Amino acid sequence: MNFRIHSLLYFATGILFIVLENTGVFYPGIAVKALIIPILIWMYLRFISGGRGNAFHRTILFALVFSWIGDVTLQLTSFSEDFFLVGLASFLVAQLLYLLAFFSTRGPNYLFFRRVYLILPVLLYGVFLIWFLGEGLGDMKLPVTVYAVVILTMLLAAMNRKEKVNPLSYQLVLIGAMLFVLSDSMIALNKFKQSFELARIAIMSSYITAQYLITLGCLRQFNLTLKK
Repeated sequence: MNFRIHSLLYFATGILFIVLENTGVFYPGIAVKALIIPILIWMYLRFISGGRGNAFHRTILFALVFSWIGDVTLQLTSFSEDFFLVGLASFLVAQLLYLLAFFSTRGPNYLFFRRVYLILPVLLYGVFLIWFLGEGLGDMKLPVTVYAVVILTMLLAAMNRKEKVNPLSYQLVLIGAMLFVLSDSMIALNKFKQSFELARIAIMSSYITAQYLITLGCLRQFNLTLKK
C-alpha cells in the first residue's frame, strides 16, 4: 500500500466519522472514530525509514497513542462528564510529547533567541481566549488554562523548528500545530461559551487535518524519504 492510499484511507475514515456523527449514528461513529488515529500510526510505522529506534519517532508515536485515547474518551462524554477530563488529560500528554519532540530537534533556536517577539501574539491569543471564555469555564478554569498553556507552547515549539529542519517539514508541522490550536479553541468555545452550528464538522475537520500534517511533517523531517 503506497503513501497516497494510506492518506486516502485516513481521510476517508475521518469523513465517514463526521457523517455518522452528524446523522446521529452513535455507536458505529465511536467505532469509526477509534480507527482514525491508528491508521495514522500504521502509516507512520510503515513509512519511517530506519527510524523505529529513534527517540524522536517514538515520541511522536506516543503522542499519537495518547491522542487516540483522547479521541475515544471524548466521544464517551455523553455517558459521563468524567470522560471529558480523561480526554483532556490524554491530549495534554499528547501535546507535551509533541512539544518535547519539537524542542529536542537539534539546531539553532530561531524563535527564542532571534525572533522572540513572535511569542507575543501567541501569548496574547491564550490570554484572550481564557478571558473570553470567562465564567463559562467554572470549575474547569484551571485545567483548561493549563491545557491552553501547553498547546500554545507546542505551537511555539513548532515555530522554533524553522532553521532546524527542511522548509517542507517546518511548514507542514507549523500549519498542523496551528490547526490543532484552532480545533481545540473551537471545542472550548462550543463547550464553555456558546455552541455554534456545524461545530463538530469544523472541529473534526481541522483536528484530522492537523494530526495528518504534523505526522507528515515529522516523516519529512531532515529530508526523510518515504518508503515506496
